[in-house]
Amino acid sequence: MRADRLVAALLVLQARGRVTAAELAGELEVSVTTARRDLEALSAAGVPVYPQVGRGGGWSLLGGARTDLTGLTAGEARALFALVGPAASPVPEARAALRKLVVSLPGTFRDEAEAAARAVVVDAARWGERERARPPVVDTLRDAVARRRRVRFGYAGRGRPAAVRVVDPWGLVDKDDVWYLVAGTDRGRRTFRVERMEDVEVTADAATRPEGADLDALWREVVEEVERARSRVAATVLAPARLVPILRDRFGRHCRVVAEARDGTPARLVVAAHTATGLAEQLAGFGVTIEVLEPEPVRTELARIGADLAARYGT
Repeated sequence: MRADRLVAALLVLQARGRVTAAELAGELEVSVTTARRDLEALSAAGVPVYPQVGRGGGWSLLGGARTDLTGLTAGEARALFALVGPAASPVPEARAALRKLVVSLPGTFRDEAEAAARAVVVDAARWGERERARPPVVDTLRDAVARRRRVRFGYAGRGRPAAVRVVDPWGLVDKDDVWYLVAGTDRGRRTFRVERMEDVEVTADAATRPEGADLDALWREVVEEVERARSRVAATVLAPARLVPILRDRFGRHCRVVAEARDGTPARLVVAAHTATGLAEQLAGFGVTIEVLEPEPVRTELARIGADLAARYGT
C-alpha cells in the first residue's frame, strides 16, 4: 500500500539523513520513478522533505526533522529483534515490517538490533522428526481475528465425522508447532486444532469477543483443563536415580519426586496419565528397571502387556 511505503520512505530519510531517489528505490524495492513520486508526495503533504541538486545532492529532512515511531530503548530493541527476528523468516510481511522498523531506530541501536535478529535460529523439529509446516489457513484465521469476522469451517473431532461450525475467532496459539484456534461458540469457549479444520471461510458477519478478554489467560485455562484430563490416573513408582531425569522428561508436569534416591535406595515418584492403560503403556518401556507400587489397575495392565509380549515373542 502507498501509505505504508510513504512511512517507510520517511523512516529511511530519518535514518540516513539524505538519500537519492535511486537509493530509496533500492531500499523499498520499487522503481526510481515511484520513489521520486513518493518523495514529492511527502513534500506536498507538508513533511519538510526537500531535494538538493548537484553533486552529493539528494532528498533530506529539513533541519534534521525526525519522526520517532518506536520509542524503544536499546535493551528493548535488542529483545524485540531477538524474539521477532527468527519468527519473521517465513513471513514476507513480517520481514518487511522489521526492515521498516530497523531504519526507524537511532543509529546507535541499529547494529545491535540487527545482530540480535541474526543471533537466534528457530528449528521447531525435535531430533528424528520432521519440522511441521505451518498450515496455510493460519494467515486466513489471523486476518479473521484481527478484523473480528466470524468463521465457518468443517471440523472432524476424534472418532466423529466432520460437522460445519460457525464461530467467533478470539485468537490463535502455536503450541509446540501445532496451531490451535480459541473461539467462542453457542456452547461457550472452544478450542479447535487448525490442521483438522476444512473449507475455512471468513464470513461478513461481525464476531463478538468477551470484553477485556486476554488470550494468554484464556489459553492458560485451556491448558489447565487439558492437563487435568491427562492426569486422572496416578501411579507410585520406584526408579533408580539415572532414570529420574528420563521420567521427568517423559511425563513433564505429571511427574513428581516424592523421595530422592540415596545410598542405593531407588527414588520414589508419582507419575500420571489419562487412563490406567495409557499410563501402563508408557511405563512398560522401562521394563523391570522400575517398579510400580500402586494402583492395582496399572499393575494389572502392565502384567497384561507383559503376557502379550511373552506370547508373541517368547519361546
